[in-house]
Amino acid sequence: MSKKVKKSRFRKRYIITALIFMYLVFCQSCMMMRTSSKKTQTYFNKAKVAYTDSTMTFDDYKLHYIETGKPDAPTLFFVHGSPGSWDAYKEYLTDSLLLKKYRMIAVDRSGFGYSNFREAQNLDTQAKRLVSFLEVKNNQKPTILIGHSMGGPIIVKMATINPNIYSHLVVLSGAIDPDAEKPEKWRSIVMKRPLRYLIPGALRPSNDELWWLKEDLKFMKEDLKNITSSVTIIHGTKDPLVPYSNVTFMEKEFINAKSINVIAIKDANHFIPWEHFATIRDALMAISLDDENSNQSIP
Repeated sequence: MSKKVKKSRFRKRYIITALIFMYLVFCQSCMMMRTSSKKTQTYFNKAKVAYTDSTMTFDDYKLHYIETGKPDAPTLFFVHGSPGSWDAYKEYLTDSLLLKKYRMIAVDRSGFGYSNFREAQNLDTQAKRLVSFLEVKNNQKPTILIGHSMGGPIIVKMATINPNIYSHLVVLSGAIDPDAEKPEKWRSIVMKRPLRYLIPGALRPSNDELWWLKEDLKFMKEDLKNITSSVTIIHGTKDPLVPYSNVTFMEKEFINAKSINVIAIKDANHFIPWEHFATIRDALMAISLDDENSNQSIP
């Protein structure tokens, strides 16, 4: 083999190795899908809204959150989908009507944003962590849980754990029906080493939790009867990611819910929190808190 051929092969191997290394660095540093404190400050300053940017530390995990609104008012607690972070709800956190009526809190779920980034947790663990968070943040006023997509089953799970605490659930395009979940088989393959390290940023914990979701929903199904709060379900009729059949499932399984109100958005897709902001904001404003004070106290 000539020196020229050897040199050419060495160069190709070097380039390939360099590209693999660059991609691995990219995987660890890109697609974080989170908002820096500087950008957060810029956003709220521009909106002229006072806010709290903080992290609550527990024994083995941290939960980052943003808070706006009236400290002594009923709480809107926002839980984002997968992947995502608190800023999925930033338009709500700065809405003038909501600010007058509520205290609002949006978290980075476990594994996302600045809450133990990349450390994926199953549905039960995530729900219990958020329950613990709200125990600390309790202000003795009604708490309304809002969850979009993956956030939907998380707030439902929270309500099955402590059914008498949360006054209202607002499920936005929520994946609750285990039979409607069709997890892609490739997800289990890329969860294994070393392939999992090729998944960039927030997509890694997202892949994990979405693979676990179907089994998590199966375990949760028998506890749906525990839900006693009022429930508002908002879902697009043409959601390609979470089928509208989830609405029928919830109507059937939430047998002890105080009330169930369904808002079907005709021809809407999965991204209703942003594309149908006014509809959801108006639904939140319409929630009656007059007879829900019995749900406000956390033991």
